[in-house]
Parts: sequence; structure tokens; C-alpha cells
Amino acid sequence: MQNLLETLKKAAEFLARKGLEKPRVEAEHLFAAGLGLKRLDLYLQFERLLNEEEVKRLRDLTVRRGNREPLQHITGKVEFRELVLKSDKRALIPRPETEELIDRALELFPQDQAVRVLDLGTGSGAIALALASERPLWKIDAVDRSAEALTLARENADLLGLAVRVNFAESDWFSAVTDAYDLIISNPPYLTEAEVAVADPEVREFDPKSALVAAEDGLADLRKILEGAAKHLRPGGWVFCETGIDQHVALADLSAKLGYVEASGLPDMSGRPRFWKAKKA
Repeated sequence: MQNLLETLKKAAEFLARKGLEKPRVEAEHLFAAGLGLKRLDLYLQFERLLNEEEVKRLRDLTVRRGNREPLQHITGKVEFRELVLKSDKRALIPRPETEELIDRALELFPQDQAVRVLDLGTGSGAIALALASERPLWKIDAVDRSAEALTLARENADLLGLAVRVNFAESDWFSAVTDAYDLIISNPPYLTEAEVAVADPEVREFDPKSALVAAEDGLADLRKILEGAAKHLRPGGWVFCETGIDQHVALADLSAKLGYVEASGLPDMSGRPRFWKAKKA
């Protein structure tokens, strides 16, 4: 029998050989999930002897991560702002950059304003549920064309006790949308086939391709959103999207043609052009 610390070190060494940037941290998350512990509790049990069944379970989890299956899929969860969401192959894994999208959107409205929101392409429900959690006065609709993604989003809403706060519906962008909104927000597909081809295996092989790739050099879905939002925003309302690299010049031209009175790109924390916002007259 070997103790937990020895097994953890071997797992971290294996993940390092597989090229993971933070092998020890990843191993700790895997072991916590495999043993049903909090990550910090591992440190209190380093001398614990593992039985054969536990060693096999932890080895299997480590091999899966070494094969670049996303950590979030293996553990079945992802932290997003103050929430813990279920995560699996049914929807895109929410990224830290999308948390910044929410920060930027919250800045557009006074905290005590009742805001009507549409989350387009909700996926796991991350954006809609974070907004519902942080802004109790906001009324939120969230749509996706994927029935599987919507099932995951509803499961997350139930787990978080937010099911009554967010209305989920199936819609291919605006196809089933009839209301008008103060804020239309989205993290749409904006990558090209070439960009996905050179992305990390976790993205290339496990995220739904339909949530990543858009035609027209990644601009097709952003174009649909800006065009549809012009018809579904209330006067003075905003559309706010996450975007790809080198797309803001085209989005500025499109926003002007569609009659938005204020439009601009915003960087993420790394300085990369990441977000686009546009205001209806």
C-alpha cells in the first residue's frame, strides 16, 4: 500500500510529462474529486494509506487528464464567479474571460435598476445564472439552439436554486424571441476552423464545435446577433458580446450601418481585444 502523498506526487509527475502547465494543482483537484474530499483536506491526509480500489480510481482519473480530457469534465464541475456549475460535453466550458464580460455588463446599469436581459447561446447557463445570482431585480431569458445544452443549463439552475429567476427556451439566436430587452448578452462562436485546429486539445477535441466556430472568418454569428439585437433592444438598450481577434474593425462598420449610436471594443485583463458593446438609440 502507498500513502496519499506518494500517489499524488506520481500523478503530478505523470501529468508534467504529458505537458500540463500546473500538474500538481491538477492532480490535487483530481484526487479531491476521486476521494470525495475538498482539495485542502488532502493536506490533512497525506499519510493516509490508499487501498487498491482507491489507487485504481485515482490512476484512471489521472490517465484521463493526461489524455487532455478537460479537468472540468472529469470532476463534473466548474467554478464560475461565485457559482459552481455542472460541466460536461453538452456545452462549452465557461472561461474566466467570460466572467469579465459579466463585470463589464454590470457596469452599464445602476445596481437597483430592474433590467430585462436576453442571454443568447446560453450553453451551460453560466452567464444567465451569474447575472440572476448577482442582480435579484433582473429578469432574464436564456436561449440556445441545443436541446442538450438547455438541459444542462436547467440542471444548473435547479442546483443553484435559480430556476424561477431564469426562463430557458430553445431558439436559434432570435428565431423564437418575441420580447424586447435592456441588455442582450452573448458569448457566441467566433473562431475560425484554422484557429480551432491549433487550439489546445481540451478545446479542439472536447468543446462542442458548434459553440466555437463561425463562418465568415468567425463573424457570422456576431453579425446575426448585432442585426437581431437592433430589432429586439429597447431604446437605450445594449448588446454586449465576447469576440475574437481582429474582429472589432468589422464590428464597428456593421454597428454603424445598423444605426447603433454608441459602439466600442473593450480589452480583457490581458489587454487583448475581447468584447464588443453597442447601444441602441
